[in-house]
This record gives sequence, C-alpha cells and structure tokens, in this order.
Amino acid sequence: MREIAVGDITETVSRLFQEACYHLPQDVLAALKKAREKEESPAARNALDAILKNAEIAAKGEIPLCQDTGASVVFLELGQEVHIAGGDLHTAVNEGVRQGYDKGYLRKSMVRQPFSARVNTKDNTPAIIYTDIVPGDRLRIIALPKGGGAENMALLAILTPACGRQGIIDFVVKAVDEAGSNPCPPIIVGVGVGGTAEKAMLLAKRALLRKVGEPNPDAEVAELEKEILKRINNLGIGAMGYGGRITALAVHIDVFPCHIASLPVAVNLQCHSARHKEAIL
Repeated sequence: MREIAVGDITETVSRLFQEACYHLPQDVLAALKKAREKEESPAARNALDAILKNAEIAAKGEIPLCQDTGASVVFLELGQEVHIAGGDLHTAVNEGVRQGYDKGYLRKSMVRQPFSARVNTKDNTPAIIYTDIVPGDRLRIIALPKGGGAENMALLAILTPACGRQGIIDFVVKAVDEAGSNPCPPIIVGVGVGGTAEKAMLLAKRALLRKVGEPNPDAEVAELEKEILKRINNLGIGAMGYGGRITALAVHIDVFPCHIASLPVAVNLQCHSARHKEAIL
C-alpha cells in the first residue's frame, strides 16, 4: 500500500488549474495552426490569427486564456493500492481548486442555490469530481476548466435503436448547427454513445480529453467521427461564427454498450480554448 498525502493532492490540483488556464496544450495549438492553413475565409483566418496570438500572450504572461475560467471539472483515477493520508480525497481536491483560483487570479464562477439566490461561492468550489478506481499505486489527476458558453450547448437524446448510425450523425450535426457561434468555434465535439443517460453525458465529456484529432481505436467508430466532422465543417459556421471551412477541429466519440431498447447519444462541446492539464502522483 502506497500513501499519498492530501497536501500533495491539494498542491497539484492548484497548479494544474492555473497551468491549464494559462497554456493551451500543444495538440490544440497544432490543430489551430493547421486550421489557419486550411481556412479559406479571410474573416475566419483573422479570427484564428487572433486566437493564436491570444494563446501566445496568455502563455508568456501567465494570464488566463479566457475571462471564463470555467467550472472546475476533475477526473481522478485512483489506484486501488493507494491510501490517502491525512484527510479526505475530495476535500483535498476542493482545497486545491480554492487555492489555485485564488493564487492564479482566476475568475470564480460557481453559484449556490442555482434556481434562486445564485450566490457566488467566491472560490470556484465545489469542484465537479469523477473518481474511478483503477489498478496500481498511483493517482492520476486531470483538471478541466470548462467554460459556460460551450457547456451550455451540451445536449442529450435517447434515440430509438431504429435511428441507428444515421440518427447519431443527424443529432450531432444538428446540435452543432443550432449552437452556432455560442461555443466559440472552432470547437472540439465530444460525443458519448450508449450506456444510460448519465453515462452517455460522461462519455461525451471525457472524450474531450483525447489528443485532438486522434481517432477512436475502433475503426467503425473512427469512420463515424470522420463523417460527422466532414458534415460539421460543411455547415459554414467557421471560426467564431465568421463563416468558413473549419467549424470543428475534431470529433471524438466514445461508445459503451446499452440496453436493447435504447440508443443514448450525448454531445458536449469544447471551445477553441480547450484547456486541460494532468499529473500523476
């Protein structure tokens, strides 16, 4: 049994959220630069130039890429041979969020009593935490600051099995079309297929963490990703809604078995500021 101190978890979470909000991952930057090369619309090229310049300034000055530093989503993969020493795991994560958003001068966006008072919690807690128990003696922490504009465009449908492959394509493309410029394209489109309602939504969000453009290892799913991406980029929405060829950088689909009577499909969009950072303790 290996011990991991709660203080180390708190420190790591604090650092990850600050770094995620300042630095775009290299795969995202590469995808944006490739989109700039392929884009034919002058207005969309200008928007992509501004996006890339913004990323450069944020990284150099260690200032937020976007004023919306998001809800604090945390994925934990906890090795079954790990003992958390000195306190509670989720308390340690929330303390890391609290410290990170304070030290990093990141906007605090979480409100309690969301249907009435909507009072800001003033430290961006509580975090949205998903914990998986996995083999081994390590703790993997993934920090995902999720902006409201893109998250607001999330959709879930429970299709009938008869809708099949074409039903999935039509639902995802329609979701992006109706979202328009709201999620700040070019976007990454996370899609979850199967499971139950909540499982499909979680699949869609986790799919956003995959390296941009890396296909699903299942050839049939990878082909579906490719077809949906083509359909989305034919919509003509373009970077920041200025029109053009590149509305999405990638479509990432994750699939899970489902009930014989169901076909759950979820869509979770990620803006061009596709921020996430991870560490292993």
